[in-house]
Amino acid sequence: MNIFENPSPSQWAELCRRAEQDNSAIEQRVLAIVEQVANEGDQAIKSLVKQIDGVELQTLKVSEAEFTAAEANVSDDVKRAIGVAINNISAFHSAQLPREVRVETQSGVVCIQRPVAIEKVGLYIPGGTAPLFSTVLMLALPAKIAGCGEVVLCTPTNKEGRVASEVLYAAKLCGVTSVYKVGGAQAVAAMAYGTESIPKVNKIFGPGNRYVTFAKQLVSGRNTSIDMPAGPSEVMVMADESANARYVAADLLSQAEHGRDSQAIVVCNSVALAEAVSAEVERQAARLSRGEYIAESLKNSRAVVFEEREQMIAFANEYAAEHLIVSMQEAWSVVDKISAAGSIFVGHYSPESAGDYASGTNHTLPTSGWAHSCSGVNIDSFMRKMTIQELSKEGLHGLASTIVAMADAEGLEAHAAAVKVRMEN
Repeated sequence: MNIFENPSPSQWAELCRRAEQDNSAIEQRVLAIVEQVANEGDQAIKSLVKQIDGVELQTLKVSEAEFTAAEANVSDDVKRAIGVAINNISAFHSAQLPREVRVETQSGVVCIQRPVAIEKVGLYIPGGTAPLFSTVLMLALPAKIAGCGEVVLCTPTNKEGRVASEVLYAAKLCGVTSVYKVGGAQAVAAMAYGTESIPKVNKIFGPGNRYVTFAKQLVSGRNTSIDMPAGPSEVMVMADESANARYVAADLLSQAEHGRDSQAIVVCNSVALAEAVSAEVERQAARLSRGEYIAESLKNSRAVVFEEREQMIAFANEYAAEHLIVSMQEAWSVVDKISAAGSIFVGHYSPESAGDYASGTNHTLPTSGWAHSCSGVNIDSFMRKMTIQELSKEGLHGLASTIVAMADAEGLEAHAAAVKVRMEN
């Protein structure tokens, strides 16, 4: 890892840059895929799955027999682990359910904000380098708790045309309405526009590669909402002399193994610690099976050294990490000054892996600096807020002069008249 010692603020923007790739060819391909699916429906899906994945599908929807077979294929250990994760994720997200707000703003004028579940949601679950059944839990459970009426899940198959057993098992437990054997940009397009088999949804959730990400951004500008902008995974570890270099290195590698364009950064207070972490990263990486991905990811990774604690905090806020681990003395005094991060892990025994799987927080988080303005997935992501108002005759009378004055000032005569006509009786 490259080590940067006490960089000046003028260098911070460059050190906070994520891996950049030329997406022009991908964008053109995704645009063509989305248009093809929008125009040709199921026929386009089957053609694209055969062309891209090399799989010839007769039907897109997963059958009950496939769900039954999947349950039998999942080990008891994994079933127990999924059960624990479901309990924790459900507990945390149930506590987030919003309440209705009702206020009488003045006599006879009642205003209400009512939370309402999004009726139809679509979940995208990656299945390329690793079938992420944990993401099923992170998306389907909040959808169920929020009360979404229809939960559609799309995920790619293996070369034999089968969806990972763990994905199907988790989907069944979490109340997913239907699962479809399609991945990539074509899955996003199918959920955005609807096909003969796959229903159109109101909002699409879930991580994916650059094709999936651009497809989500494309349809969000047209007719379907999405959870958030997202890019490659990332982690930042803040560490001081109390940190264990082995732990820090393990945390960096846990994110680096996601993909070639993932990024891992350690921000620490001494060159000696940076060098110790770098050596540990090299030693531990040699033992890991996804070494090819890790080697590429580490090219985008770095160690940044600041002598002052406040500079470490300021740099962390500038970066706005998807995952931020604070492995420092008096860690909460640091956390309380963090204003931009997707999810924060406090102390030496809070690895990012805990949030990825089973602590209870959601692992679908903003990347690429979007944590400055976006939240991770939560119960509110699956809901919308409607406002309602009721005015009594007396209430409107008390507000009439205010409404009329404002409408007249804006030159909107009919707005004023809608009040005046009610005041004539």
